[in-house]
Amino acid sequence: MAWFCVLVAGLLEVAWAGCMKLSHGFSRLWPSVGTFVFMLISFWLLSLAMRKLPLGTAYTVWTGIGAVGSVLVGILFLGESASLQRLACLGLILLGIVGLRIVS
Repeated sequence: MAWFCVLVAGLLEVAWAGCMKLSHGFSRLWPSVGTFVFMLISFWLLSLAMRKLPLGTAYTVWTGIGAVGSVLVGILFLGESASLQRLACLGLILLGIVGLRIVS
């Protein structure tokens, strides 16, 4: 259950980062509201996961999911660069996430 909480919390991190981008510096109401709602739920789920998982593992996996997901959203929906170097770096992040999951 702890790993499920980290996964969902990471996906919600992607959601709140996307909403923050769409809020244009918190000048648009609904994306701003979405940012804070998704952020609160994401932090809450992460805190639940940390009851069972080591701090470093839970936090790193959470931020890794958020980082990879945010980059993919940027590439797929916002026209950001999908250069080989960026994709290689994403692969390294994923490798770290999988590695932490395996050793935990």
